Amino acid sequence: MKTFPMFLKMAGRRVVVIGGGEQAAQKARLVLKTEAALTFVARTLDSELEEIVASGRAIWERDAAAATFDNAALVFVATGCPGADGAWHARAKAAGAVVNVVDNPALCDAITPSIVDRDPVVVAIGTEGTAPVLGRQLKTRIEEILHPRLGDYAALAGRLRPRVAQHVDRSQRRPFWRWFFTAAPWHAFSNGQEDNALEMIETAITTGETADSGLLTVVSGAIDAAMIPMGAVQRLQEADLILRDHRVPKAILEYARRDAERETITAERVDRHILPGMKTVWLRSAATAPEIGILPDPEMQVEAIACGAAHAPVIPALTPPVIEPVPVSASTARSVVRPVAENRQTEARQRLTQGRVSSG
Repeated sequence: MKTFPMFLKMAGRRVVVIGGGEQAAQKARLVLKTEAALTFVARTLDSELEEIVASGRAIWERDAAAATFDNAALVFVATGCPGADGAWHARAKAAGAVVNVVDNPALCDAITPSIVDRDPVVVAIGTEGTAPVLGRQLKTRIEEILHPRLGDYAALAGRLRPRVAQHVDRSQRRPFWRWFFTAAPWHAFSNGQEDNALEMIETAITTGETADSGLLTVVSGAIDAAMIPMGAVQRLQEADLILRDHRVPKAILEYARRDAERETITAERVDRHILPGMKTVWLRSAATAPEIGILPDPEMQVEAIACGAAHAPVIPALTPPVIEPVPVSASTARSVVRPVAENRQTEARQRLTQGRVSSG
């Protein structure tokens, strides 16, 4: 990478926009979504920028003073005139500022990405200035994938973190959050059933019951890191535990979550028991001995993903039947929705939204 992607904290910092026209307005609209103080430097402002100044969200300087660039997190140069842009770039750099010159990557210390905003969930897409149209196309695709209420749900998760840390055992927190974001609460919340979602979450926090029995994914066959199915990649990124036949190339683990527990199986015969509530991936080569048994909890869901001309994975007869591979976007978590009285829904909603700790 020629550029390093990162998110800057903007509270208490300033952003300077040089210019008073449409290019400056485009940058101002982005900055106004943050907590930064905004300064316009231009002889004249268009009506949109004048309204921003009148609302108190920005100040207007008709020329840059000695202190204009002090404590500036970023300076956007957007006059629309190449000569003026170059001159302003030199002044800002002389003051030690990080500068972005609109439509001139060669003069940019920082490049504005295409942004998908589901605050506090933000996706930034960059092409290092080489293909802005591609960046916008990717933005459109991601906009279609991310639910409009995802940001609200993520904000709810942030408010709940202290309560979860207090009431949910450390060993169960990851399963809890996986259930929170992939199972019944999210489906209810995203479909407008917020009261039901809040009641389920309240019950899970106070009782520890999420009805997430876990998932065992058996990936078998001619496993090649360069040709692995997308469904298997997703499961590796979600897995708490990854079991790998020693014949399976270690490079496949590059797709795995960094903090997942990993275990290489080299024995000719082993029975490995999987605890309930875990997401486990069993990477099984075509040459894996049939005697190697992976024994999931009886309540655990089991699925198979084949690589190449794979044979059916060996699953002990007492475990649930192997199910067909699921689409990448499908959720495999299960949960129980308990009917509750309306007054309990209201009470749970108040406790969660106000951040009070339940007596349970």
